Amino acid sequence: MKKQLHEIIQYPDEAFPYIMYTHTNQGSTPEGRGVNDLHWHEELQITLVTNGKLTIQINGIDYHLEKGQAIFINKSVLHVVTHLTHDGQYVSFNFPEKLLAFYSESVMEKSYVLPYTNSFLLSLEIKGDAEWHKQILQILWYMKNEFEMKKNWGWQYEVSIKTVQLWLILISNISLTSDESSKHNRLQQERLQLMLSFIHQNYSNNITLKEIAEAAHLSVSECTRSFKKSIHMTPYYYMVKYRIKRSVELLETTDYTITEIAHRVGFNHANHFIQSFKKHRNITPKEFRKIRNELTT
Repeated sequence: MKKQLHEIIQYPDEAFPYIMYTHTNQGSTPEGRGVNDLHWHEELQITLVTNGKLTIQINGIDYHLEKGQAIFINKSVLHVVTHLTHDGQYVSFNFPEKLLAFYSESVMEKSYVLPYTNSFLLSLEIKGDAEWHKQILQILWYMKNEFEMKKNWGWQYEVSIKTVQLWLILISNISLTSDESSKHNRLQQERLQLMLSFIHQNYSNNITLKEIAEAAHLSVSECTRSFKKSIHMTPYYYMVKYRIKRSVELLETTDYTITEIAHRVGFNHANHFIQSFKKHRNITPKEFRKIRNELTT
């Protein structure tokens, strides 16, 4: 299945748009975007580390969290867990901002929700240093248990009440900034999303750096600077990495020849594809497919 940068969350119950994912190095339950999977979504997210340690990258900054620590990620913010210790586990609570508003056009929405979710705030670490941090962490552990236990009558209300409580504690202890660096960070996020989406939609074509930059109305040098600052790689490196990722899917799920796969993921020459694949995966596409086939038979 083709994964877009923009994650559309599938709730277990559409009448209660709330989901908790449990992530390990082996995968996610329910199936979702886990380790090393750069993405963004329209929902708010709070991630709690339940075991081990992780590193999460948001707007080019690495946040290091350990068991019992959490991070709030605002809507539409690109993020990726870049490292999780072998025994690591984390849970992510995802829900739409409307859950906090009670109803549309409410005073809660106008005064206590939208000013924060539409602000330049990208993320906030909750490490347990302050008393209000501890209160939020306590609520997160409670909610984790609610999601894992047998769902008793009224559990959706319990989770919603706790989430609103958590939100009130959060916004009572942060001040919204309107400084230029915060505005720039949000603008940088939006531009990067446009350029990454352009790559994801056109990776199979022979696209140029100029075209990637134009997707966000930037110069080539500004485009390169934006990539390096936000995801620590050049646009070209990201594009090749993404092409390799797509080629892995084709190697696993189709019988296309190596040459056919090379062309389908945007490489003009099979040799260039083989060299790039080996550089990124330490193995040739042919060897990868052979090992994969041996494992599945």
